[in-house]
Amino acid sequence: QNNNFYGKENAECMVKDMSDNICIFKRIEKKYLLSTEQKKKLLELTNIHLIPDKHGKNTICSLYLDTPNYLLIRNSIDAKAYKEKLRLRSYGTPDLNTIVFLELKKKYKGVVYKRRVEMSLEDAKLYMDIGIKPFESQIMSEIDYAMEFYKHPKPAMFIAYDREAYYDKELPNLRLTFDSTIRYRKDDLMLEKGAEGKLILPEDKYILEIKTDGSMPVWLSNALDECGIRPASFSKYGTAYRDSMEEKNYIYNEKGDLKYVSNF
Repeated sequence: QNNNFYGKENAECMVKDMSDNICIFKRIEKKYLLSTEQKKKLLELTNIHLIPDKHGKNTICSLYLDTPNYLLIRNSIDAKAYKEKLRLRSYGTPDLNTIVFLELKKKYKGVVYKRRVEMSLEDAKLYMDIGIKPFESQIMSEIDYAMEFYKHPKPAMFIAYDREAYYDKELPNLRLTFDSTIRYRKDDLMLEKGAEGKLILPEDKYILEIKTDGSMPVWLSNALDECGIRPASFSKYGTAYRDSMEEKNYIYNEKGDLKYVSNF
């Protein structure tokens, strides 16, 4: 795999060049699985510290790009220290003129490095389909390098979920997001086709992500303990991939190629 990391920015989101519409992230992300009751109690305990994000209630839609034999997600599932994903993200269901976000996400020893560029959905489709870059920039070049490295991966999985987001009044880089009704589909792999899909978590369960650029404040750690909330390993794409493979009879041969096996 390509193990290069670019830059040392610590900001939650640092816009490097407005003309290039670039966003750079470097942060630590911790995930937790919780019930509706735990979510309600946690928000009650932390209410004096948190402010709802102005874009905090939204439906997030993502197209994950992968190779025909799902190399990126298989590498991610098997990885001990290093993972990377390529995806196209929108907030709500877009049309061709809507701004979407093409992202290269890397995770190394618990630290998330994300490179993101903005473009219209129409431009994103042209880039994914035939490789026409909408503009030149450092981050676009890094994403393009990853696309070349994986031999131009195509949309392989659509994932959508409803998100509720908050940030700390005193530490804006501390964010809490609650994701629910996580669903996926493997057909109609276009963001403009809507947010429908098969649920991969019960409707009364949430994935909490705590995103920081450093340590967790004591008040938050105490609130998690009081609610009985413990860390959990959960990948939306990984879970959807496993679920989709269980529905079908697929195996990988010694070359790593995906093969269908009939029961008959």
